[in-house]
Amino acid sequence: MSFRILQCVAVLSFGGAFFPSTLSATPSDPIFSQVQPLAVSSLILDIANVGAGLVAVGERGHALVYDGSWHQVATPVSSQLTKVFFLNEKRGWAVGHDATILQTQDGGQTWQQQMHSPEIEKPFLDVVFLDENNGIAIGAYGLFYRTNDGGAQWREEFHEELLAEEDVAYLAELKGSDQSAYLSARASLLPHFNRILTLTDGRLLLVGELGLVAVSGDQGKTFTRTNFDYDGSMFNAVETKNAVYVMGLRGHIFKADVSLSQWNQIELPVQSSINGAMVVSDDALYLVGNAGIVIKLNEDDTSSIVTRRQGENLVSIAKDNQGNMWLSGSQGLFILKP
Repeated sequence: MSFRILQCVAVLSFGGAFFPSTLSATPSDPIFSQVQPLAVSSLILDIANVGAGLVAVGERGHALVYDGSWHQVATPVSSQLTKVFFLNEKRGWAVGHDATILQTQDGGQTWQQQMHSPEIEKPFLDVVFLDENNGIAIGAYGLFYRTNDGGAQWREEFHEELLAEEDVAYLAELKGSDQSAYLSARASLLPHFNRILTLTDGRLLLVGELGLVAVSGDQGKTFTRTNFDYDGSMFNAVETKNAVYVMGLRGHIFKADVSLSQWNQIELPVQSSINGAMVVSDDALYLVGNAGIVIKLNEDDTSSIVTRRQGENLVSIAKDNQGNMWLSGSQGLFILKP
């Protein structure tokens, strides 16, 4: 399997008009994940800090908790999990394939299903909560669901404002002539939404396929595309003290100040796709990506290769409370050696 497919499995490449449909937390008989001794060495797609520990998620519904050592915990699905988010040291959510959304109320020790809808045939790729009640899950082909009650119910939204102009006209024509064709086309015209990030000032930043970099000042009810002059896929975004970075295909990374009015490309010493990042100081980052690449990006925009793990693709990076930097990807979890 190529990593373009892996990214599609994981991070996809690995005034909006809303059409609400509501899904409750009623179980849909998923297959429970199996606790396996080698889960720590299997495909792991995200790591999140929670309290003094870490939580990681990946293939076959695997969830692992780190409290000095890694141990797998059970989840109610076997669908691949792509992202995990914690609002505080107790409340968290994980999302993934088969339109799966899970919640935890004990720091990742136990998980409950909120949504599992294989019939949608799209993966969720990221999730963010603004508070205990209000959250957004995003994914492939413009998949966008919102909850206002902590995930008891999730409502679908369609963000027409993120369509290309020609697609808006095309959908309008179809809607008037063929409702079935309209719904079918609408389901695939939006780009993949790969990452949604809450900025320090409360705005939401959304990045994705086809150069999508958009911002919302109304909690994701509407988005406006920023002036971003690149049409490749963006897989991730991070905010530092003084800047916002978006990164993705073929080593492309761009930087803007908090106004997001102008994006400047930063040259990296590789052309490998960049999948993840971690802030290590006010304006310095560690980047991870395909071909096992780990890069240190300095505050002055200079960069250097820290390590390269041959035959491996890296997706996420996080630091534990002992200062160890953990990497995850196609071969599981491991510490970045100095």
